[in-house]
Amino acid sequence: MMKNKTLLVPVHPGEVLLEEFLKPLELSQYRLAKEINVPARRINEIVKGQRSVSVDTAYRLSRYFQTSPEFWLNLQAKYDLESYKDKNLLKLEQEVSIFNLRLNIPKVSYNI
Repeated sequence: MMKNKTLLVPVHPGEVLLEEFLKPLELSQYRLAKEINVPARRINEIVKGQRSVSVDTAYRLSRYFQTSPEFWLNLQAKYDLESYKDKNLLKLEQEVSIFNLRLNIPKVSYNI
């Protein structure tokens, strides 16, 4: 019996930024951009899922919101990995074989 697999759309860091930080704190994208000294367009593109969170932006967001840069970069890495997997897993399985490690490794005897 096959189970139905429901594919969840990967969550972009911009969605987390908007839903977990900007909206609850009633903070505009423009104000955040000014506060962390980046172009407003950068924040807008991140929120819209059109731009990745860079190391620079991760450090700025982490300082401002008292999180860690790893928090933002891990969100981005997870999004990138899930997005890639959703689009390319079948192709990868067809194009890349699995390395077969032989278990017949000669035993080495040590004379002590």
